[in-house]
Amino acid sequence: MTNTTFAVGGDIEVRRLGFGAMRITGPGIWGPPRDRAAARALLRRAADLGVQLIDTADAYGPGVSEELIAEALFPPTVSSSLPKAATNAPAPAASQPPES
Repeated sequence: MTNTTFAVGGDIEVRRLGFGAMRITGPGIWGPPRDRAAARALLRRAADLGVQLIDTADAYGPGVSEELIAEALFPPTVSSSLPKAATNAPAPAASQPPES
């Protein structure tokens, strides 16, 4: 049988299937999404389906993915529980979107 979980930091057991939050932000991973309510609904659905690990970074948006995660999952509803772990690595401050 294949192990379906792993330990984050050696002690937080989570399912191997996680959710990458990079694309819940605006175009080019910059700014808010066009439909904030749909992004929050997607995050709640992921939690409802058992996702325990959300991969995010402050560079996504910047900061937008964390805001959406907080809006969608805090406080937890009856149908969803909080993810056990989320990743976040500091990025240099950006004053303007990257050039296309």
